[in-house]
Amino acid sequence: MTTLLVIAKEPRPGRVKTRLTPPFTPAQAAALAEASLADTLRTVAATPATRRVLVLDGAPGPWLPPGFDVVPQCPGGLDERLAAAFASCDGPALLIGMDTPQVTPALLTVDFADCDAYFGPAEDGGFWALGLADPEPALLRGVPMSTPTTGAVQRARLVAAGLRVRDLPRLRDVDTAADAEAVAALAPHGRFAAELHRLGVSAGR
Repeated sequence: MTTLLVIAKEPRPGRVKTRLTPPFTPAQAAALAEASLADTLRTVAATPATRRVLVLDGAPGPWLPPGFDVVPQCPGGLDERLAAAFASCDGPALLIGMDTPQVTPALLTVDFADCDAYFGPAEDGGFWALGLADPEPALLRGVPMSTPTTGAVQRARLVAAGLRVRDLPRLRDVDTAADAEAVAALAPHGRFAAELHRLGVSAGR
């Protein structure tokens, strides 16, 4: 089976989901980030895996379910931190972030029997998932992160390395208030949707 990696920040006000402010306060944005992370971790916990790892910037909290190894993120840019996460794996691995609480176990159940990599594009031009049958950190180092072309560059890097790439469905990250509303509508029974409803703040306010 596969190692499942979740790269995340501790949901503290002012450190996470800053693009949600406004209309949300920093504390509300952190509450939404915590709900998104909790939903993501719950889904990962329900997905068959060899190992489940939270690659964390910060300290774990009560939102962390049992069954996860927690390792700190290394210093450096996001490309270096993603590369280091894969470097810690000795077999097939799939990495996701904390920004897609609508993810399901079915999406995370991957089989590398006839491919070398999985790539999950995000609507903003990045990617929400990356899976490697042979985790090679060099495949990520130097990829420009958080740009509209990040996903295209990363996928091209996989293809240039001669890997057989299988694409996962395109998902929407939660970055803005409009994203939050759209994603909550896709997963209306999750903690993220419940928290957004509790806050009662809309993208138009």
